[in-house]
Amino acid sequence: MKKIILSLLIIVSISNSYSQTYKVSQKINVSGDEGWDYLAVDQVNQHLFVSHGSIVNVIDLKSNKTITTIPDTKGVHGIAIANDLNKAFISNGKDNSVTIVNLKTFKLIDKVAIEGQKPDAILYDQFSKKVLTYNAKSNDATVIDANTNKIIKTIPLGGKPEFSVTDTKGLIYVNIEDKNEIKTIDANKLEVTASWSIAPGDEPSGLAIDLKTNRLFSVCSNNLMVIVNLSNGKIIKTLPIGEGCDGVVFDPEKKLIFSSNGEGTITVVKEENANTFSVLETVKTQKGARTIALNKTTNQLYLPTADFGIKPEPTKENPQPRASLIPNSFMVLVVENNAK
Repeated sequence: MKKIILSLLIIVSISNSYSQTYKVSQKINVSGDEGWDYLAVDQVNQHLFVSHGSIVNVIDLKSNKTITTIPDTKGVHGIAIANDLNKAFISNGKDNSVTIVNLKTFKLIDKVAIEGQKPDAILYDQFSKKVLTYNAKSNDATVIDANTNKIIKTIPLGGKPEFSVTDTKGLIYVNIEDKNEIKTIDANKLEVTASWSIAPGDEPSGLAIDLKTNRLFSVCSNNLMVIVNLSNGKIIKTLPIGEGCDGVVFDPEKKLIFSSNGEGTITVVKEENANTFSVLETVKTQKGARTIALNKTTNQLYLPTADFGIKPEPTKENPQPRASLIPNSFMVLVVENNAK
């Protein structure tokens, strides 16, 4: 009888763990037909900043309505939120600049021209009060004093930088896409202090961090998540993820890592401890939803995408055609735990 009861308890436990499934719960419609890249949550004000072609849409997460649009952000890629300074820093890839706005009024504070070419990802490091733009064409990082909005330095990176995270204690980590590396930057000295290979991971893009277990989660174009010890660069584990990933976030409360895959899925990875990780489930989203942001207040996930038309046949002039966007179909998917 004891064995039967124990078996039933195990079955119930497994059933409960697998019942906590993530699903698309809402679709927030956003006007405009241009492309997109990163998005960022202002946790304090509960606003979502969404890169969208040449503008940034700001969504109130209490009502899921667009409350304003930040103009003149040509080729916008990333948004870095600095709540302690009441500023948002926006990287503009097409005119090599950073737009700085007030987080409450959304009014323009400054627009800083940089020498770096095609700024893409952007990071605010509260520890050092510095902003780093990662410049895809010039293979470097532009450092801006977040208090004065003045450029301090350019850091050569020796390869194409992608997403970046901070340990909040003086070290910054950035994926180098074309070198299959993670580089460590000293936030005070403003120089690279380490370069770590993450092979077999290829073309890393998104990067997330667990500050308690000192782990980095790098997602790669060859459908791998590479988990790295941020203290020494040692690879702890590699796990399979979906096709076309460009983003990853870590939920410190639930100890879950979410890889957003452009094929139309999220790979959910469970962190049991610092050295034990496993794929928990694959969540269906929508084609094109390749970047992701986490609302740590509500544990909701946000992914931008749109509806696509039929992909044209390849031609000599255009050997790799893309499907066109269906007008007025841009949206942000809201994904959350269906069991909560």
